[in-house]
Amino acid sequence: MRNTNNRLARSIARTALVLTSAAAVAFSLTACGGTGTDSSGGKTVTVYSADGLGDWYKPLFAKFKDQTGIAVNYVEAGSGEVVSRVEKEQSNPQADIVVTLPPFIQKADKSGLLQASGVDFSSVAATDKAADGNWVTVAGNYLCWIANPSVNVSTAKVTWDDLLKPDYKGKLQYSTPGQAGDGTAVLVLLQQLYGKQGALDYLGKLQANNVGPSASTGKLQPKVDKGELLVANGDVQMNLASVKDGSKFNVFFPAGNDGKQSTVALPYAMGLAKGAPHSDAGKKLMDFMLSADAQKTLPDAFAVPARQELADAPATGNGPSPAQVIKNVTVVHPDWNKVVDDLDTDVAAYSKATGS
Repeated sequence: MRNTNNRLARSIARTALVLTSAAAVAFSLTACGGTGTDSSGGKTVTVYSADGLGDWYKPLFAKFKDQTGIAVNYVEAGSGEVVSRVEKEQSNPQADIVVTLPPFIQKADKSGLLQASGVDFSSVAATDKAADGNWVTVAGNYLCWIANPSVNVSTAKVTWDDLLKPDYKGKLQYSTPGQAGDGTAVLVLLQQLYGKQGALDYLGKLQANNVGPSASTGKLQPKVDKGELLVANGDVQMNLASVKDGSKFNVFFPAGNDGKQSTVALPYAMGLAKGAPHSDAGKKLMDFMLSADAQKTLPDAFAVPARQELADAPATGNGPSPAQVIKNVTVVHPDWNKVVDDLDTDVAAYSKATGS
């Protein structure tokens, strides 16, 4: 769902492990496999993650290695691609930890791709973790849109209807529902606002302006920054982090005809992969990521701590917090299990309505 090229190019090296439609990236050149060791004989753990948290992961994983001696292989792709990769590798599991957005974490759970870790999730609210203990939210986040500075979103609310205007023809793009978590959230939010048929009717009209499909939301950021696109979808955490790194675009939330702005809660959730080759190391890393010390650093990465006692923790650096950005924006909390149940049918209906 989110491949922030400008940040990744600066701080992340590519590995030989490549996803079918998104390049994998790694903070360590340790090879992925069942041996659990790197070239120097050290222990390893492999994380498959939806893109967006790279800037938080890098120092966190380095600290984890310093404390435990366990190196982290980090493989990044869109939300749906992460789960698809895990599913394809079931005969020879590679991932230890899976991090992705709803509804894909629910899909992974229902597909039997996750297992109970035994890690203590008690610090996280019941609504932010699976009843079966197979996954838990690690960082809170929200759907948003971004606009090139040439689009006025600061003094006037851009409405959903505004995005249908000819001004945006060939200058608007959103990540594909069913493939990217943010793109799926666009469909889900519109369903919440207009009903399922109303959402399809709207997206059918929007297709006249849409550049085309994109499996990764993050790849849209540099296009908006350069003016190749005027508007694209995104998420608060990823987009604010990119702005901090120098990207030139503004975050906004399209309003309905009543002037009310809405968004969808899109938390990053993690689980221990079924058949994890380094499950003990995976459990240690999950516990580390949920620790108070690790969670306290999330606001500076523009994400919301999952630990209940830290949910309102302020950022220590510059830039707005997610809470400030979504102030006066209605947050929708869909029934993601229901979304998963209907996902294949809804995506097929979406493809038919948009001709994609």
